[in-house]
Amino acid sequence: MTGLTWEYEGYQPAQQRLRESLCTLGNGYLATRGALPECAADDVHYPGTYVAGCYDRLTSQVDGRRVENEDMVNLPNWLPLRFGLPGQGRLTPDTAPVTEHRQVLHLDPGVLERRTRFRLGARGTLLVRQLCLVHMADPHLAALRTDFTAEDFTGELEVEAALDGSVTNAGVARYRDLDGRHLTDVEAGGAVPGTVWLRCRTRTSDIVVGLASRLAAAPPVSDTAQEWRAVQRLRLALAPGRTVTVDKTVALHTSHDPAISDPLCAALDRVAAAPGFDELLASHTTAWEQLWRRAELDVPGEPGRILRLHLFHVLQTLSPHTADLDVGVPARGLHGEAYRGHVFWDELFVLPYLNLHLPEVSRALLHYRHRRLDTACHAARETGRRGALYPWQSGSDGREETQELHLNPRSGRWLADHSRLQRHVGSAVAYNVWRYCEASGDTDFLQTEGAEMFLEIARFWADSAVYDDHLGRHRIRGVVGPDEYHDAYPDALEPGLDDNAYTNVTAAWVLTRALELLTALPEPRRREVTERTGLEQDELARWEEVSRTLHVPFHEGVISQFEGYGDLAELDWDGYRGRYEDIRRLDRILEAEGDTVNRYQASKQADVLMLGYLFSPAELRELFAQLGHRLDDETWAATVDYYLHRTTHGSTLSGLVHGWILARARRTDAWAFVQEALRGDIADVQGGTTGEGIHLGAMAGTLDLVQRCLTGLETRDGLLWLDPVPLPELSSYGFSLRYQGHWGVHLRLRSGQLEAAMPASSGRGPIDIRLPDRVVRIGPGERVRMRLPD
Repeated sequence: MTGLTWEYEGYQPAQQRLRESLCTLGNGYLATRGALPECAADDVHYPGTYVAGCYDRLTSQVDGRRVENEDMVNLPNWLPLRFGLPGQGRLTPDTAPVTEHRQVLHLDPGVLERRTRFRLGARGTLLVRQLCLVHMADPHLAALRTDFTAEDFTGELEVEAALDGSVTNAGVARYRDLDGRHLTDVEAGGAVPGTVWLRCRTRTSDIVVGLASRLAAAPPVSDTAQEWRAVQRLRLALAPGRTVTVDKTVALHTSHDPAISDPLCAALDRVAAAPGFDELLASHTTAWEQLWRRAELDVPGEPGRILRLHLFHVLQTLSPHTADLDVGVPARGLHGEAYRGHVFWDELFVLPYLNLHLPEVSRALLHYRHRRLDTACHAARETGRRGALYPWQSGSDGREETQELHLNPRSGRWLADHSRLQRHVGSAVAYNVWRYCEASGDTDFLQTEGAEMFLEIARFWADSAVYDDHLGRHRIRGVVGPDEYHDAYPDALEPGLDDNAYTNVTAAWVLTRALELLTALPEPRRREVTERTGLEQDELARWEEVSRTLHVPFHEGVISQFEGYGDLAELDWDGYRGRYEDIRRLDRILEAEGDTVNRYQASKQADVLMLGYLFSPAELRELFAQLGHRLDDETWAATVDYYLHRTTHGSTLSGLVHGWILARARRTDAWAFVQEALRGDIADVQGGTTGEGIHLGAMAGTLDLVQRCLTGLETRDGLLWLDPVPLPELSSYGFSLRYQGHWGVHLRLRSGQLEAAMPASSGRGPIDIRLPDRVVRIGPGERVRMRLPD
């Protein structure tokens, strides 16, 4: 195999969870962690298989309270393939010495290769080589090829393959007090010779799951059914230097799948019709080749290698197959059970990349939000407001899935969780609708489902704003901002903060764009949307007023994160950095000491500075001017400095946002943060969290940093805007994008020059590109070059 690889040498038990996450294989429908097939789940290994949108809800007793949680379900493990010498037990790197162990993730074809040499004492050496794939062309298939080579002995090897339905959700240590047994009614059996099956269902969501496994090997295969498992066994005759191959092909269906009658029947039919491993590998590789062409990103060196890995995992989670599903963006991918597989605001960091490569996937992800609009409107009514209140954490049906308690592993205490007050997620949904439609030119979506969501979110913000006679402005009270550390004022009896700057400014943006949208709608569409939403004319005057009078607090010449932030105490930063090796989760440290981060000017991640991530400097100045404030370069630079010194970067998104802002505002300091964003998961900078699932938003955000931040690329006002900034450490890159139906718009930076080109084969007309000093029109076969500033 050729192309970029991600490799791990040697067997290190402490690194297994991390490697399993980063070696996950998926296709947008199904994903399986890169676990060793011979190893069961334990403190070292955690095999996991997940299907997008497959959730189950259970109630647990925690700290004397009944706690309900919905989880993305760990489905039956299809990987098990165990082996050993007769009468001597199973061989694993934990039970036998290994003289070589290597895992290689081949990114271009989407294949995980494993090589292990087991030293069998006086008997000799056994080489095990495996190739694993989760099929990108047929999303219901996966396959495992295992080659056994006795390098210097003759003998028999016992092999056992299985489908294991005894699995639970146990991949996150801090969740283990919660009920994690989601599968029930497990049945197993054999079909035609060489094929076994397993059927089960989830306990409360009642999703039926069917798996079928076909084992291909030279010796006869015996099939048996055990409690919770379908098992196949065979004996291989080994001779020195001769390789014996066992191929395992698996099909998986659930009752959520379209165009099937029964999941088990569908799985049996699919595995019976599946070709052999070589043909599966060829069609899988072809599907990946096509996908790579659509998502092309060419960056040289080590940054390029990491970005390729990030893109690989984004495409495994959100592929063209996702366009057929009713799913959102799982914050931790389909790679593990952290955050319970929930959908947060991470699409804010993911969709900008997809919009310009896989717009049909972006559209499907926005449809996930639209299908849950009624639930969001009900949630708003429960708070006494009109409009739509989208949940901070969403799952199957769009209700609020944020837990009411969370465990501080440092203190061992269960604490109240108020993060559901992050109501700014609605602004993220609206922002994604607007940016998707700008990039794709999908006016039909903007004028129908997109307009409905936009108007209901705007309505919620207008209804949430309360006029303050003393200030002469509207205020939004009782919320939590992106920071997450601060959820209440010191010693307050109730949670929530007033006038979070990010919340108020984005709310003003939503209200402004909603009014523009209504004005631009053709009369029939305007009438339809108005009737569907029940929008009344007097609401629009209030929207206009609130969009211009929302309060944005300032202190010491900088934007305040929220009203009163500047009155909080300063933290002894040097003292805490001296006492603790890592203070990213300062909130947990302080709580364990009997203190609270609510007392201090300390932030977990970018909050105010998120505004510089979402909006260009010109847009941000315009927004603040609309709200009655002058935001000049000096004020913004002071604000960046102020929070830069008071942020612990307890989220992988924080380094990304800071790197983005500094690349545009003070590029000499940007690279350290860009590097942190690039290395966030591969170096596990959050201290063990990557093993629970990758951080999809941060991975996609690094791709978008090259695509939009470094090029200054914007899609607005019917133009493709470019205003590049040089970053010495990322001084060469290239990519293709799809812009408003135009395929193959190429952008490339090299030798201090940005080049934009359209292939001659493009079947669409010209596009207009807005450069800092001019507008140029580029058509098929044409090329534009611009010299970058020093």
